[in-house]
Amino acid sequence: MRVEIWSDIACPWCYIGKARFEKGLAEFAHRDEVEVVHRSFELDPSRAKGQTGLVVDMLAEKYGRTREEVAGMEANVAANARSEGLGYRTEGRDHGSTFDIHRLLHLAKARGRQDELLTLAFRANFAEDRSVFDDDVLLALAEEAGLDAGEARAVLADPEAYADDVRADEREASALGADAVPFFVLDRRYGISGGQPSEVFVQALEQAWKERPDTGLTGLGGEAAACDAEGACEVPRT
Repeated sequence: MRVEIWSDIACPWCYIGKARFEKGLAEFAHRDEVEVVHRSFELDPSRAKGQTGLVVDMLAEKYGRTREEVAGMEANVAANARSEGLGYRTEGRDHGSTFDIHRLLHLAKARGRQDELLTLAFRANFAEDRSVFDDDVLLALAEEAGLDAGEARAVLADPEAYADDVRADEREASALGADAVPFFVLDRRYGISGGQPSEVFVQALEQAWKERPDTGLTGLGGEAAACDAEGACEVPRT
């Protein structure tokens, strides 16, 4: 069975959702027969390379909130992340174009190191004092993930390298009706939106494994926090 996950490095619920899905997958009896493929989804595709700013300022402008209110929003997300054993910095994080990150993730996919790079990039963006919008940081992460430094540098130097792959993923997400991430597709038969609890993923994996109907994409799970196509992220209270 194949599970495809559309996500963006800038989305905190993708970071949290990945951890929850992996917990659910670990409990699934047929986990060794599941192929996980990560797909690209940019929350802010209009943002240009090098156009960065603080997350707190971006959220304040997007939601029309004060910095103090944004701090409270971030504290709630942090609590959700930490409940999954994830680190989360509530201050000092920056925000920018994730297109180059997605291009490197496609290189990593071609080299069998996609999950390693995605895990490192999420950690760097949300838990560490490292900007994933800096080419030197991206190159360091690529090397840590086991990629060839020269090959990764060549991809970053060529803005068209793997660009078509990123855009193809995003077109596919649109065709499937995904307007928020994370978005999980099980065997092209079941869709799950948002950072659901791990128990939902266990149930969905078991149902998809048993039923495998020949119908179109069916939604599984209830509503859960997600980041929409305009970059807005729901922030539930804990």
